[in-house]
Amino acid sequence: MDENKEKSQDVQEMNMNFFSKVWNSITKIEVYPDMAVDGVPKAISYIAKLVAILAIVLCLGVIYQANQMINKGTKYLENEFPQFSYKDGILKVEKEEPIIISEDYSIVGQTIIDTNTESEQTINKYIKDLEQTGSGVIILKDKLILKNGSVAGTINYNYKEILENMQITEFTKQDLINYFNSSQVFSLYFSIFITVFIYAFVMYLVTTLSNCLFLSFFGYLSTWFARIKMRYAAIFNMSVYALTLSTILKMIYLAVNIFMPFYIEYFQVMYITVAAIYLVAAIFLLKTEFIKRQLELMKIEQEQEIVKKEIEEQEENERKKQEEKQKRKQKDKEEEEKNKEKEGNDGLGKEPEGSGAFEIRKE
Repeated sequence: MDENKEKSQDVQEMNMNFFSKVWNSITKIEVYPDMAVDGVPKAISYIAKLVAILAIVLCLGVIYQANQMINKGTKYLENEFPQFSYKDGILKVEKEEPIIISEDYSIVGQTIIDTNTESEQTINKYIKDLEQTGSGVIILKDKLILKNGSVAGTINYNYKEILENMQITEFTKQDLINYFNSSQVFSLYFSIFITVFIYAFVMYLVTTLSNCLFLSFFGYLSTWFARIKMRYAAIFNMSVYALTLSTILKMIYLAVNIFMPFYIEYFQVMYITVAAIYLVAAIFLLKTEFIKRQLELMKIEQEQEIVKKEIEEQEENERKKQEEKQKRKQKDKEEEEKNKEKEGNDGLGKEPEGSGAFEIRKE
């Protein structure tokens, strides 16, 4: 009783603390069933907070890369880049051919600048070129496309949407150089942070929930093999908590990529595999606990049966003693009655003293 009470208190405290849930999801898979009882809304809230932290890590990485790119790019603009101008959402670079800056001279990878093309086929070709290098930037006349090796897909930034929020409608090459060298650049960083955070949060949350659905189906099959009945909602919740370590590993992967860009080909496979191991381990641990409880119940039932038999034997012995006692009482009573009856018969058979003498005198 005391252990169950302490466990219940621990679970209640864990439910009140997000970071305790993170720690328990990684180190105490035995509490997965207890956390799963909280319900689907709390599980989704938990994974949303975890994804928000992941998105913040990505945003910080993008801001760092943007800062490095701006510092390096400002020098490149001053010395080597051709004249350009921006007005009402359109960027115009005074060069007919696309400008390609190799990844050796760019902090974000290969940079492709083409403000003349509107062909989707050409733009898709540029994106494929970036996918081969892992990361990079495509600068078009109306938007910027960012490809990060640690993120699936690309991120698009529309010039007009971003710059109008900062009340910028036009600028030239020199204006941009002056802007990057001033403190006003921090408003650009803030806009980038908000944009990337919203995009990354939505993208990662949808992807993570999709992974949860896949894992929950896998978990359902595991319960079938383990021959244990569980509600699907509980399996889904356990899948959410099983993804904790995988999500943290993804954060570390993103953080390391900020300073040392590299690509792990089978990272997504590892991401799912780690979560699947956690989920299956939790299910089979639950099965083991279930079997243990069954054995304990069987042991209790056996002990109860032994106690019941002992009680029945005691009651039977007590009943026999009472019957023996009643028989002895009945026998004593019968003997007493026989003795009384015998004494009565002996009294009737005797003649009263003096009766014979009286009769002689009369004669």
